[in-house]
Amino acid sequence: MTSPDSQPPAQQPPEPESKDRVYRSVPAIAGGVLLLAIAGWLGIDAVTSGGGRTPWMALAVLILIVPLVVAFTLRPAVYAGEDRLRIRNPFRVIVLPWGRIASLKSAYSNEVLTESGAKYQLWAVPVSLRARKKAARREMRATAQARRETGRDEGRGVALGMRAGLGGLGAGPVSDGPVRAETDRIMDELRGLHEARHRAETAQGEVTVRWAYEVVGPVVAGALLVLILLVAG
Repeated sequence: MTSPDSQPPAQQPPEPESKDRVYRSVPAIAGGVLLLAIAGWLGIDAVTSGGGRTPWMALAVLILIVPLVVAFTLRPAVYAGEDRLRIRNPFRVIVLPWGRIASLKSAYSNEVLTESGAKYQLWAVPVSLRARKKAARREMRATAQARRETGRDEGRGVALGMRAGLGGLGAGPVSDGPVRAETDRIMDELRGLHEARHRAETAQGEVTVRWAYEVVGPVVAGALLVLILLVAG
């Protein structure tokens, strides 16, 4: 028999692993699925019912088009972890430790600038000028409504402290912060991660860039097949 003092120590549960935040463009994915469905329908129909060189040409075009559609719609993604930012663009995969990033820039496209001056575009986080204008209009309406509510409360002699104590009952839907477009909010999150982690010891290292040969290979093969069939005429 074992004494109570000889019991083995209880095992501590393993700490949960930190998962990367994943950002992708939902409209691009939906458009890519639709394009693949149309290309598959037309291509398979041409291969099965076409005559002469049509089936071969259709097959070559499919080999060329399908990887391109996947590369520009389904493939792009941004993975933001505690120590690095991994960007999966149509033809490349870029791994950027937070310590090597100088800034994240938003203009007509969202980009990452490194300390060495290199620039990489975030294909998975496209800029929508229409969404920005819509967010600006919503912000203007929210600001105007907040001013109207403030003026109405002052006119009635309602103190702000009483309003806060009642939990905002009777107040209009005032925004807690500026209204931002979806991709701008994503860039704000990435900037926050960069600000919090760029000095961490584990967030240092070298920038790595790898070409996506699994995409480039089929595209080149399809282009060569199309060219050969056109020349053979």
